[in-house]
Amino acid sequence: MSKWKFLEKFKDFGKDEKAFTGLEAAIVLTAFVVVAAVFSYVVLGAGFFTSEKSKEVIHTGMDQATSSVELAGDVIGHSNAGKTLLTNVTVYLQLTAGNNPIDLSKLTVAYADKYVYLGSLTHSDNTTYDSDYRNTDNVTSAGQWDFAFVADKTGSYGDNNTMLDSGETARVHISLPAEAGNGNGGVAVNNWFQIEMKPASGASLSMEKTIPGAVDTIMVLY
Repeated sequence: MSKWKFLEKFKDFGKDEKAFTGLEAAIVLTAFVVVAAVFSYVVLGAGFFTSEKSKEVIHTGMDQATSSVELAGDVIGHSNAGKTLLTNVTVYLQLTAGNNPIDLSKLTVAYADKYVYLGSLTHSDNTTYDSDYRNTDNVTSAGQWDFAFVADKTGSYGDNNTMLDSGETARVHISLPAEAGNGNGGVAVNNWFQIEMKPASGASLSMEKTIPGAVDTIMVLY
């Protein structure tokens, strides 16, 4: 074999890639597997995240639907000494179905009438509370509110805390803000007012009442 023929065959041997076909296929297959695994991980992660978010939304919705309060009786109005204005309102609250406790110290009481809107009345919270949170005499001026627990059949006033639990009833006393022209606070006859009680978590309780043409010292508001 001449020198040139040998070199020509050696040159053709360098172009033969059959020996690398299997290795290249394995590398490409491995790359596809890795990419598919990463993609699957991303898809599964997104699915888990969506599932957790959905569960969180459901739990939040349930909490919002069940952690609310309702009236446990009539809305009671109190007039001033001259029986010309409705100056105070008393309501009784209990938990709705679901019985998730409500922290009454975090309750927000909003007020509105034809002249006044206050997004948050002042909670008259001071050291005159007794150990059972029975005292509601802390309301000393217009635009304030306070709460107290009502004794149950056993004479208990709750758990000596601010949480409204299942089976407990709380009394909320509200001193109405001063309507236009009534510097001492209160709403004149034939006028309307609205009170909204908003727990820290849960649906709010709204009530709108119209003062009748004459007011009594104590009266039920319809």
